[in-house]
Amino acid sequence: MLALEIKNLNKKYEHFQLKDVSFQLEKGYIMGFIGANGAGKTTTIKSILNLIRLDSGEIRIMGKDLIDHELELKQEIGSAFGDIAFYTRSKIKTLTKVIKPFYRNWDEEAYRSYLKKFNLNENKRISELSTGMKVKYRLALALSHGAKLLILDEPTSGLDPVARDQLLDIFQELVQDGEISILFSTHITSDLEKCADYITYIDNGRIINSAEKEAFIDTYRLVNGNADQLNDMEGKLIAYKKNSFGFTGLIHARDLDPSWDVRSALPSLEDIMIYFSKKESAYV
Repeated sequence: MLALEIKNLNKKYEHFQLKDVSFQLEKGYIMGFIGANGAGKTTTIKSILNLIRLDSGEIRIMGKDLIDHELELKQEIGSAFGDIAFYTRSKIKTLTKVIKPFYRNWDEEAYRSYLKKFNLNENKRISELSTGMKVKYRLALALSHGAKLLILDEPTSGLDPVARDQLLDIFQELVQDGEISILFSTHITSDLEKCADYITYIDNGRIINSAEKEAFIDTYRLVNGNADQLNDMEGKLIAYKKNSFGFTGLIHARDLDPSWDVRSALPSLEDIMIYFSKKESAYV
């Protein structure tokens, strides 16, 4: 079953637009949603949460159309962002009292267990929480009303490595029973290399690729060669950088000709993002 299905989303602004954005997230998996700042990640996420009006397109959650079943589906969705910008002077317990009546499936026992699991003191004010603890609080809220789809927008941004690692472990634990699915937007690609099952890459409002993580990476090769080899390959490279030895570039695996005799290796997710951002440019 698909937890999330996005079909041909279009949204035009004065200086930016989403263009036929489509991808799918299967139930019980983590999808990393990557792209440079301004590529369209947040606009897409706002579309999934129905916070902006689309020009066209379709969003289905758990097989149901978001627009037709919004109130019902909002009970199934939880979101967590890198910060909480409201009621910062309120205590956790006060804010929870405001939020929980909106959810018909609120489970107080589950909420208490998540407070304990995440080491959250409900007498602390929101302003006293670290960035990581704010994300954990949002997760506790989402999981306490039985959310089956978690939308996480840069949840690990600004965290130290230890706090990030703890959150990634939590994300992996959440999907283990196959009931919860996570869409995880981030520019910290090393996080996704640890925890993501699928990767969707958006660039300038378009989906470049969406696939299982290993298959996604295997689509590309990082190549190194000399200046003469660059002349042969330049038209096939996605982008490249010149250096004192020749060049380093990114190419689709299908376009790599063995006769070029260049060194090649699997790229990291970060390599893929960096070279796509350069496109056909080259510099010394």
